[in-house]
Amino acid sequence: MERIVLAYSGGLDTSVAIPWLAERFGAEVITVTMDLGQGRELDDVRERALRVGAVRAHVVDVRDEFAREYILPALQAGAIYEGRYPMATSLGRPLITKKLVEIAEIEGASAIAHGCTGKGNDQVRMDVSARALNPDIRVIAPARLWGMTRPDEIEYARARNIPVPATVESPYSTDANLWGRSIECGVLEDPWIEPPEEIYTLTRAIPQCPDDPSYLEIEFESGVPTTVDGISLPLTELIASLETVAGAHGVGRIDMVENRLVGIKSREIYEAPAAVVLHAAHKELEGLVVPRDLERLKSELAITYADLVYNGLWFTPMRTAIDAFVATVQPRVTGTVRVKLFKGDCRVVGRRSPYALYDHGLATYDAGDLFDHTAAEGFIKIFGLPLETAARKAAARAKQAQAAPSGVGVTGA
Repeated sequence: MERIVLAYSGGLDTSVAIPWLAERFGAEVITVTMDLGQGRELDDVRERALRVGAVRAHVVDVRDEFAREYILPALQAGAIYEGRYPMATSLGRPLITKKLVEIAEIEGASAIAHGCTGKGNDQVRMDVSARALNPDIRVIAPARLWGMTRPDEIEYARARNIPVPATVESPYSTDANLWGRSIECGVLEDPWIEPPEEIYTLTRAIPQCPDDPSYLEIEFESGVPTTVDGISLPLTELIASLETVAGAHGVGRIDMVENRLVGIKSREIYEAPAAVVLHAAHKELEGLVVPRDLERLKSELAITYADLVYNGLWFTPMRTAIDAFVATVQPRVTGTVRVKLFKGDCRVVGRRSPYALYDHGLATYDAGDLFDHTAAEGFIKIFGLPLETAARKAAARAKQAQAAPSGVGVTGA
């Protein structure tokens, strides 16, 4: 009998997928659920999978691997899709696919399956990653094949006594992990409608936020956040701690219309308190310690890196090469950043580093100014020389044109 390894979240799509795959392919379905930091959603996920019809159910804790091998490289690269989305879901998909392929080999399965829809980005990320890791693996996406709407899926589940969290009245589709949370569907599909407060779980509404700001000091060592307010924490715990504190101040809500890989624009809602804080802090510290030309080049590569992650091209030579470039910059990204959290706003208010290129003696306008003001005139002369030369040439041509007889052309130098 064929075996299919299914990425199982416990939600509507993957719960329905277990009996659907068994019926459609006459296969044994083995589920794999990855703990990427989504929390209580995994409390009884193994029992749910077995109850719905899985022959075996794996639950794998990949939080540390996710933080170190996926979140951290993206943070250090400054990868934020279209300037706003820190890509929690996008970063999780290659790791999920990697584990699916590994367990499929262990279980002797001929195929893997996932719950991605036919017009989302995740199907591309999962399919492309699987083929990069094992070109011979078969990938099945039930939601691309069965042609059911969400109400149809709910009815399908009810007919088979499958307990699922979604209802017709609350049709939100969510995805969460250590780096953030995404919310789709329902009224959110209208980009004019303000998101209802009920969709948020990680961040407080502004009226419920504290009336006094919080200040955090985040220390980095070679580009890795290591302490918050002097307390050393493993990366997963540091991220979780920042999520709690920043979320309490309403930091991390993102409401955007983004360009999906499949060619459509989509209204997306995200909650990413820790990601927003850490990206702001890392970027600020990096700007303090690297020269302008390097900072500009890295900013350009950050866009490329974000596109690679978003488009499902994690397992590519391009991403590996950018990682190598970023790694050469990170040893200098050592120091402390102070951030202020207040009523939904995250603002960097202080930064310091032993590698800082900021020199107070050169920057100050007060006593102790070390800048050589006499050098400025010569610098300006040379810097503006191309413009001055072009202006002189243009003036000369205009003068020649005025002096020439009517109807006679003038050839410029």
